[in-house]
Amino acid sequence: MTNFDSATFDAAAFGDYVGRMPTVKMSELAARGVLTGNSEIRALFKGAGSASYAKVPLCGVLTGAAQNYDGETDIVVGKTPRYEFGTVVVGRANAWSERDFNADTSAVDYMDTVAKKISEYHDATDESTLLSVLAGVFAKSESDGEKDKFITAHTLDITKAEEGKVGATTLNDAVSAACGSARTKFSVVLLHSAVAANLENLQLMNYLTYTDKDGVTRDLTIGSWNGKSVIITDAVPAVPGDGPTTYTSYVLGEGSIFYENIGAKTPYEMHRSPADDGGADVLYTRTRKVLHPFGFDYTKSSQATMSPTDAELAKGENWTLVKDEDGVVIDHRLIPICRIVSLG
Repeated sequence: MTNFDSATFDAAAFGDYVGRMPTVKMSELAARGVLTGNSEIRALFKGAGSASYAKVPLCGVLTGAAQNYDGETDIVVGKTPRYEFGTVVVGRANAWSERDFNADTSAVDYMDTVAKKISEYHDATDESTLLSVLAGVFAKSESDGEKDKFITAHTLDITKAEEGKVGATTLNDAVSAACGSARTKFSVVLLHSAVAANLENLQLMNYLTYTDKDGVTRDLTIGSWNGKSVIITDAVPAVPGDGPTTYTSYVLGEGSIFYENIGAKTPYEMHRSPADDGGADVLYTRTRKVLHPFGFDYTKSSQATMSPTDAELAKGENWTLVKDEDGVVIDHRLIPICRIVSLG
C-alpha cells in the first residue's frame, strides 16, 4: 500500500503495522528483562477510559529464620509481606501533516515510511518517560529518610576520584553497592555517548554484531559492558559545570520496570485539512502507557492533570519507597536500579 491519506486510511491496520516495526531501545530493555508486564496494572486500566491512577498490590519476599522442626517445638507463624503502590497512566499525543513524512517522492511506500517514523517516535517518547521516572526516583524529597538511603546506596559518584571517569571496576562497584549478592540481576546500562567513547578508548565495551545476507559482519547500535547491554543515548543527564560535564548513567536489572501499553480509544486517526498548505492530511497519534519502577510508590503529590508531564514525573516528591501494611519500607537491595555519576 503506497497511499497515505485520509480517504484510504485504516486506523486499525495502521496500528498493527506500526506495532510490527522494529524498535531499538525499548525492545532491548524488554529482551533483557528490564521491562516486565504486570497483570494487576493491566486489569485495572485496560478498557477503563477514565482511569488514570490506581493503587496496586505487590507481594513481598518471604523472610524469617527457619525454625527447628523436631516434633516438639511450636511453629511460630509469620506474615507474608504485602505492599501497595500507586501508579499512573502516562498519556502522550502528537500530530503531523503528510508533508513531514513525504521527503522522498519516488518509489516510496508511504505506509512503510510513516510507520517506521511513528515507531521511532514512540521509542523516543517512551525513553523520555523512563528517564523522567528515573530522575524522580533519584530526586531527593523533603523528610523522606528511607528514600535518601536508597539514593545513597544506589548511587556511585566517582566525580571526585582522580580522573572521575568510568573504568574497569566501575560497573561492578555500582551494582554491588546497590544490591549486594543480587547484583547479577542487572542487565542493561543507559549511558551518554561521551561515556561510551571513554569505555571504547579503554577497550571495555564491545558492540554486538550481525551478519547480513551478503555475509558481511556489521556492528549493531547495542554495546556490551561487562556482559550487560549498553544503550547509548544522549538523553541521559549531562550537566555542564565550571569544569567538566557531569554524566549520569543508569543501570537497570530484570523486573525493574513494570510496563503496560494501556492503549487509547483512538490511537491513530487522520483528518483532512483543506486549507493548510493548500490541502493536507494530518495524522494524529495517542498513547497511554504505564512505566513504573519496582519498589516505588507514585504519590501524585505534585501533578496538575490526569496525565503527568515529564517534568512532574521527575519530581522527587512524587516518588517514595513502598511500605507494607505495618509501615515497614521495602528492602532497597531488592530494587535493581542504580546510577553512576562520572565525568566521562
